[in-house]
Amino acid sequence: MPNNANNPELKSWLEVSTQSDFPIQNIPFGVFLTNNNMVTIGTRIGDYAIDLGALHQLGYFKDIELTEDVFLQDTLNDFISAGKKTWRLVRNRISEIFSDSNPKLRDNAKHRKQIIFEIDEVEMQLPVAIGDYTDFYSSKEHALNLSRIFSGKQDDLSAKWYHYPLAHNGRSSSIIPSGIPIHRPKGQVLKKEEDLPTYGPSQSLDFELELGFITTDVNSLGESVPVNQTEDYIFGVTLFNDWSCRDMQRWECMPLGPFLSKNFACSLSPWIVTLDALEPFKVKGVKQEPKPLPYLQMKDNYLYDIHLEVSITPEHKVPTIVSRTNYKNAYWNMNQQLCHHTANGCKINSGDLLSSGAISGNVPGSYGSMIEITNNGETPIKLNDGSLRSFIQDGDTITFKGYCKNEKIRIGFGDLTTTILPVHER
Repeated sequence: MPNNANNPELKSWLEVSTQSDFPIQNIPFGVFLTNNNMVTIGTRIGDYAIDLGALHQLGYFKDIELTEDVFLQDTLNDFISAGKKTWRLVRNRISEIFSDSNPKLRDNAKHRKQIIFEIDEVEMQLPVAIGDYTDFYSSKEHALNLSRIFSGKQDDLSAKWYHYPLAHNGRSSSIIPSGIPIHRPKGQVLKKEEDLPTYGPSQSLDFELELGFITTDVNSLGESVPVNQTEDYIFGVTLFNDWSCRDMQRWECMPLGPFLSKNFACSLSPWIVTLDALEPFKVKGVKQEPKPLPYLQMKDNYLYDIHLEVSITPEHKVPTIVSRTNYKNAYWNMNQQLCHHTANGCKINSGDLLSSGAISGNVPGSYGSMIEITNNGETPIKLNDGSLRSFIQDGDTITFKGYCKNEKIRIGFGDLTTTILPVHER
């Protein structure tokens, strides 16, 4: 089936800035609360939110097999379960409706009033009901940096890191949408040169710059999915912040792994950008040595050329960009991660979230976490207001941005923002 919505020559009759993350070639999916307190599934073009529930009720999808209420829900899970063919049909139809050559909706003022909202009129929600969440460890540079910081050795990665994508199971109940603040967490810390841990607020609160990907129903329990078929089961990609407390994490991670240091919150951007929209930005993946086992070998090992950046904004101050990097530098790709996840027959459901792990480049300024940027706090960075940061302070707002760009189009994810509040005292 052709992917017509990706035509770089398409223009919309809605006004779209050339710097917008959301041209007509994007057509992401999300969930929002309208100004009349209705929750609906929608998409976005430029600075306009489009109510797909209203669009469906008014007959604009009448020849596509969709249930009557598929867009009248508070999550995308059922739509995601409909599968890749339906996603593409709907996305192609949306691009037809909003193409500047199509007058059907453009010239119908009554329908436009029901369907189209200015983006400031809506309140974005968490786009999916996330049943399960798995956090991978896909960036070799990030893994090497943390290994150096924690062990003091320059290249101390376990040999198994190069044989399969490592991961741990996260906590889906703590995943929140962009714009929701979080309180500084508390936990146990073992301070240097002390024999017993103490309990209190984390002093090393950190972000992790990641991408998340959302799955449809993948397999039956006990069934493994071949790596070259995994793309059909990935609905789309979001920005993702896996918040981490490094002082708590260091105490927890031997011998088992992170627990309270990571399960208190993760932040997810509200618009899911489909793999169809990212298709023009595929790039060859990095060389994997040693060669993965046959079940992880792809016919076409690829990643996506996604520019990523992080900024810190102190309370009532100006932002400072502290990292710029790119997903194309990742070692393990999302296809291999999904394949390995099902290798033992683990069941993957619609709306499950798998994340990349922190994405880092190989030079200063391209690191995906503060522990790398400041060398575990030993080399604080100066922000634009003159203040110093070793880790994240109360009142700071962390903003992630991500986009793909070529000579004709720009496809972006919007912003992912979270503000840190003081410890919550009950």
